[in-house]
Amino acid sequence: MSALAIGSLIFFATILVLGTGLPIAFGLGAVALMFMVIFDGWNSVHFLPETIFAGLSDFTLVSLPMFVIMGAAVASSRAGSDLYEALARWLHRVPGSLVISNIGACALFSALTGSSPATCAAIGKMGIPEMRKRGYDADLATGAIAAGGTLGILIPPSITMILYGIASETSIGRLFLAGVLPGIMLTLLFMAWALFISWKRGTVLVDADRIYTMKEKLELLPKLLPFMAVIVGVVYALYGGIATPSEAAGVGAALCLVMVIVIYKVWKPADLWHILRDGLRESGMLLLIIGTSILFGYMMSSLQVTQSVAEAIGAMQVNRWVIMAAINLLLLVAGMFLPPAAIILMTTPILMPVITSAGFDPIWFGVILTINMELGLITPPVGLNLFVINGITPDVRLPTILKGAFPFMLCMVVAILLLCVFPEIATWLPKALMG
Repeated sequence: MSALAIGSLIFFATILVLGTGLPIAFGLGAVALMFMVIFDGWNSVHFLPETIFAGLSDFTLVSLPMFVIMGAAVASSRAGSDLYEALARWLHRVPGSLVISNIGACALFSALTGSSPATCAAIGKMGIPEMRKRGYDADLATGAIAAGGTLGILIPPSITMILYGIASETSIGRLFLAGVLPGIMLTLLFMAWALFISWKRGTVLVDADRIYTMKEKLELLPKLLPFMAVIVGVVYALYGGIATPSEAAGVGAALCLVMVIVIYKVWKPADLWHILRDGLRESGMLLLIIGTSILFGYMMSSLQVTQSVAEAIGAMQVNRWVIMAAINLLLLVAGMFLPPAAIILMTTPILMPVITSAGFDPIWFGVILTINMELGLITPPVGLNLFVINGITPDVRLPTILKGAFPFMLCMVVAILLLCVFPEIATWLPKALMG
């Protein structure tokens, strides 16, 4: 059997196994073990523990649980509500101001947590009821939060980009910087659509019924600025060469914990245990996925699947943008069925040789891949953000949420096209600051 035929079998078997609801780590491990035994015999089982633990010995992985705890600490406080309220006070006279405020709050909260579900939950619990009370349609209110939450995996510090950096062996600091301008661009595209559709539907100044004094506009900033300073400091430490990702993440997590305790009075042992428990749970899940995905990649490589796919794509006599379009389509389809972590760790070893041989920048591609992962978060049947929003507002049906999110999906497609035409949007900042 040819390597490409084996690769097709692996693809369908993986989709089938993960479609049963088996945890991703166990599903990837089971598929890898099954194909290793079938094609390489039982002797290949001896490589299983060595491969997994060798993959998890990368010191860069220490940054992962630190960033997770950093996000869990912020998500446990009222920072999301304060962000929303502060932006609502400043933008209350702008057409569609509440939707725009929610999208802005999602963007800023994403930078604090690096988690899409946490952003949806934190901003959506306060923002969606307020928007609906002020006359905004349910589809726009829920769709804006579902899409805004996806910014959590693009705006740094991003756990998704850490995974891509580890899998592709590219600089995490450069990836963080590469996500800044595309993140701002995508946020502005979301806001532009929200402004337009609010104006078209007549929900223009429904939330301009009061005047906020300058004191009221500024009173929440002392609570929020320390958290924003930590994010800026972490990114600066990374691109300035002051600290490694692990060191910067450790300091950032410690500072966020201290600020949550001091500013929001989250000091009870039960509250702190909740933060550490959630951080440990998510970190353990991600590390298990990483370990088994490395075994999955080893299996693909040992069966010559990775090399054969790369050679087949490289041998195609087509323009390199046709190849990029095919890769984007592959990522979009995969995002409909698999979560971002699984897709990145499964596909990056296969796609990196193709990307580099076609002359594309791996840092730039990391941004393209991340936006594709954002699309997957609001695309059925496994769009995680859709189900988070549905849990917050059970009276709003899933098709209504999807209807509201669809225009924001088109904004993401526009962002990908703009990045293809103007790659400097992603590559300029890392080159300017890191050389």
